[in-house]
Amino acid sequence: MIKTLEKARILIVDDDQGVLHSARMFLKQIFEDVITTDKPSEMISKLKTGIFDVVLLDMNFTKGEIDGKEGISLLQQILEIDPNLPVIFITAYGDFDLAVNAIKSGAYDFLVKPWKNQKLHATILSALKYRNSKNDLLKYKETANQFETDNNNDYKDFICESLAMNRVKDLIERVASTNADVLITGENGTGKEMIARQIHLNSVRSNKIFLKIDVGSIHENLFESELFGHEKGSFTDAKDKKIGRFELASGGTLFIDEIGNIDKKLQAKLLSVLQNREIFRVGGNHPIPIDIRLICATNQNLFEMVKLGEFREDLYYRINMFEMPIPSLRDRVDDIKPVALYYLDKFKRKYNKRRLKIPSLTIENLKKYDWPGNIRELKNSIERAVILESKDQIAVESIFPANQAFKKEKISNTLNLIENEKQLILNAIKKNNGNMTNAAKELGLERTALYRRIKKYKLNI
Repeated sequence: MIKTLEKARILIVDDDQGVLHSARMFLKQIFEDVITTDKPSEMISKLKTGIFDVVLLDMNFTKGEIDGKEGISLLQQILEIDPNLPVIFITAYGDFDLAVNAIKSGAYDFLVKPWKNQKLHATILSALKYRNSKNDLLKYKETANQFETDNNNDYKDFICESLAMNRVKDLIERVASTNADVLITGENGTGKEMIARQIHLNSVRSNKIFLKIDVGSIHENLFESELFGHEKGSFTDAKDKKIGRFELASGGTLFIDEIGNIDKKLQAKLLSVLQNREIFRVGGNHPIPIDIRLICATNQNLFEMVKLGEFREDLYYRINMFEMPIPSLRDRVDDIKPVALYYLDKFKRKYNKRRLKIPSLTIENLKKYDWPGNIRELKNSIERAVILESKDQIAVESIFPANQAFKKEKISNTLNLIENEKQLILNAIKKNNGNMTNAAKELGLERTALYRRIKKYKLNI
């Protein structure tokens, strides 16, 4: 039976080749990667170009020196590169004052040569726990604001009555249990982030983090650093190590919003990360494995962007394992009333106007409007109305400002043949609860002719 090695990189620095050899022979039986050097300058270059978990460092390198000043000076250089890296001093001189001075200077622990292997092993394991706890604390600080923001948003409530959105709800239930990457498409404000969170909440990763990246809000120059993180000193403003979103989201779900806005030159790096499931921090050479469920969203037609050469075809198919189109609010009129009432209840409590109601006439007028901003616009309109309304019932005028291009007339009041035909098709399908055969019969069409018209008008059924 092959023994599984501990996932850790140990760096041993000592001018005694015998010490290096014996320590390496023992530790390589326990840890994945054990590297040795007898040159302090080589140690510094290794630390700058790779990630280590523990350093074993001799305190004296000049012959005849026993005061440990060389080791303490090197310790300060190490902590400049990585403040959380545990350094264990090793020396042949077991002076108590020297040990105290080493710990005060920032060393994790102190070992006297010759040591017992069990003591060496236990000290390194303790240092690794310290290292992991410091990294966990850093990740917690990075994600604390995200959790606080999430708690103030409407992500757990899936409000729908329309046939179109109930179909989306069914797709969520079927896809969520898998680990498939999902591409959510739809206009701005249709609720793509809410759908992404519903997938996460219904998945096996639901007790892990859901982390969002809004591509449009990240400056191009900082994109790599935000996604993949960076090492201290990797560029001018990199004063501290930063953990990127991919690393923070490992174990959970990563949601990339408006992925169509990613610059073409960065798409190749994103593709490499998704294929290899590992990242390199900016300025780092050590691969960091990641375990994420990826959900992307866009309001653009990525397939057309691929044909125009604006989006990589291989990346498109990599993120589009399963596509989930979200219909606009004007194509799911049945959802307007329940969504409006949901936000009315929310904002009545927020602004202490608990007697407010939306009369039926106002609801009917809400259904006449196109809602180009979709759910987001409806939410903002209801909040504005709650603030403005001084009576117990919300009037249409409180929802729609006088200068707003309201008055989308009912289709039945227009002579436009195409618009009337669209509405007749939608009404027939709704009346027959989605039964296409009965809807076609009522419209006086063959079933195939009905499907041709649905495709022609791009109706979201």
